[in-house]
Amino acid sequence: MVLVMAEEVREALGAGRPVVALESTIIAHGLPRPDNLRVARELEDVVRQEGAVPATVAVLDGRPCVGLDGEQLERVATENGIRKLSHRDLAPAVAAGASGATTVSATAQLAALAGIRVFATGGLGGVHRQWTVTQDESADLGLLAKTRITVVCAGVKSVLDVPATLQRLETLGVAVAGYGTGRFPGFYLSDSGHPVDWTLDSPEQVAEVMRAQDALGARESALIVANPVPPREQLDPVLHARVLADALDACDAEGITGQAVTPFLLGYLVRHTDGASLEANLAAVRGNVRLAARIAVAWTRR
Repeated sequence: MVLVMAEEVREALGAGRPVVALESTIIAHGLPRPDNLRVARELEDVVRQEGAVPATVAVLDGRPCVGLDGEQLERVATENGIRKLSHRDLAPAVAAGASGATTVSATAQLAALAGIRVFATGGLGGVHRQWTVTQDESADLGLLAKTRITVVCAGVKSVLDVPATLQRLETLGVAVAGYGTGRFPGFYLSDSGHPVDWTLDSPEQVAEVMRAQDALGARESALIVANPVPPREQLDPVLHARVLADALDACDAEGITGQAVTPFLLGYLVRHTDGASLEANLAAVRGNVRLAARIAVAWTRR
């Protein structure tokens, strides 16, 4: 698989300057048009404001692209038929000359292949509710267990089974640290109700953990930096609990299963919170991108 790297990204990596990978699924599938293109540009600007280079990742016409120019970013945001690509879909997409937006697992894989160490996203995928029946688990977890990358996120999507996801990450040997907190964030919520074992309080501390990972020479697993959305910008916890319960009931009533479950639940939350869940999502993503850029800067100060 031949990566197509934007010249700015290639030059920055070659010179040892900070680079932050950004996923493209949120652009193509996670936000409504035309807001998605505006947000995509805004997130890249946030990275630049912090002194790093943004590398939005996607597959266009069968070419895995690490870093998009303005025209390519607009294609991802506006073109119909853009597929949603997990890491398992990369080879078929390349062979078929397809275009797709990359999920967490696909973005992490391509970013790591390019030599990018820091990646910002909204929330991770994880173990789904009723896992014992459905055996439904996001591909994100297995990929992060074997990929050396630091992922800044707001925890896992709150529609998932959070404690089961944390247990699965522990089993897979993926390190999880709360940023400035001893609690695991809940995507829309500052606190999922579950603790984390480690707390990191600065980008420099995160970079030190990254260096320790390399020095130990252990298995190539990820570091998850769980960065909570500020309490003032989170979705009201009571509203979240009520609407999520209704969404789960609606999902069962309509017979939604498999990959369709998470998009259904997230869409239900947006509609029935009058867009408040979307605003909390965006607040989390902006904060994660800013922190990831600061970590990338600290990482390159070696």
